[in-house]
Amino acid sequence: MKEKKSVSEKPKPAGAWEKNFNQGTLYGWPMGLWFALFFIAPLAIIFVYSFMKKGLYGGVVAEFSLKAYAQMFQPRYALLVLRTLKIAGISTAITIALALPCGYAMARSRYQTLLLFLVIIPFWTNSLIRIFAWMSIMNNSGIINRVLVALHITKDYVQLLYNQGAVILVSVYMYLPYAILPIFTAIDRFDFSLLEAARDLGASKTQSMYLVLIPGIKSGIISALIFTFIPIFGAYTVPLLVGGKDSYMIGNVIVDQVQKTRNWPLAAAFSLVITLISIAGILWVSLANMREARLKKSASGTKEELYTGITVLKMRRGGAK
Repeated sequence: MKEKKSVSEKPKPAGAWEKNFNQGTLYGWPMGLWFALFFIAPLAIIFVYSFMKKGLYGGVVAEFSLKAYAQMFQPRYALLVLRTLKIAGISTAITIALALPCGYAMARSRYQTLLLFLVIIPFWTNSLIRIFAWMSIMNNSGIINRVLVALHITKDYVQLLYNQGAVILVSVYMYLPYAILPIFTAIDRFDFSLLEAARDLGASKTQSMYLVLIPGIKSGIISALIFTFIPIFGAYTVPLLVGGKDSYMIGNVIVDQVQKTRNWPLAAAFSLVITLISIAGILWVSLANMREARLKKSASGTKEELYTGITVLKMRRGGAK
């Protein structure tokens, strides 16, 4: 005989499945699909292409080869990488040096909205238009050369374009907003009473900035470094338009290998290197943010940095005596 269902059993409410369903999974599917299609799939193609042979008329031949990576270690490409690191490093250092006082001034200003608006304005303009604007300013008949000649500083025009200096200057201009925004955000969240405490303990304004403020906003500085260095390291447009023979960078090599030489494996190998550097930078920022969150959760990491700075200050003062 079939057992009868207990009368006490009640059917589950119509909406009970919604309570057990993980809505986060549903919301995460579009992002996961986008990530797979536009990041993982292209990265996988680049990875596979870098281990193939160059086709006779372009493209790739489906045969395993390490020739592309062997070409990367040729002296001419090694010098190219060093030049790219030099230009990207100098540009990043100048950008961070300018972004720190700008971010501090914005965080302490009563007109934060207006200043943020002025910083964001360049994002509304096409990058090519901004580069061409600098080219018109710096060319032989541009405003800078005209002023120099009018003031009798120089008798003839100065070659401001088509060199590494022009690439560094325009790169700093292009990526300065990317450095200002994370630094401003970090400074805006900083507890400025810690600076006052350091001053009360005998620290000068410069010492309190160096020993207290800088460690307290290091997550913002790291983010600014990554947002500036990685795009400049892989830049193509800026060195192409305002650089010369001494400003040829990795981004230019990748485009030339695809369009002119049609050596897709070598272009893929260089692209993979830039991608790995980008991933390493993102992981660095993530780890720095996680460490800062743990410090704040445990015992106020910013105060811990203050005490460390004050201890260093006392040791210095004791040594001076």
